[in-house]
Amino acid sequence: MFVQWEHHGRTRRAGHHMTGVDPGRLDDQQLMRELETIHRTRHDTLLYGSNDALRAHNERMAQLEGEYLRRNPSRFVAASRTRDGARDRAAP
Repeated sequence: MFVQWEHHGRTRRAGHHMTGVDPGRLDDQQLMRELETIHRTRHDTLLYGSNDALRAHNERMAQLEGEYLRRNPSRFVAASRTRDGARDRAAP
């Protein structure tokens, strides 16, 4: 179990040093910028980051994506991004 608190607008967790503004406190534009940044840095973090860096990246990405999904429960889902859509692409 982790204890979470805020310090100068940044989220901290006991047992893990996690930084970043609580995603719930970001406006929509800030949230999108944060998501764009974390997705852009994902590949390098996976390939070259330490285990701690990758763990922190995973946690932050989950927080940001979770907040996006919370705010956008009826977001557009492209048919091609569903199982049925993928099957349709694979069919001869």
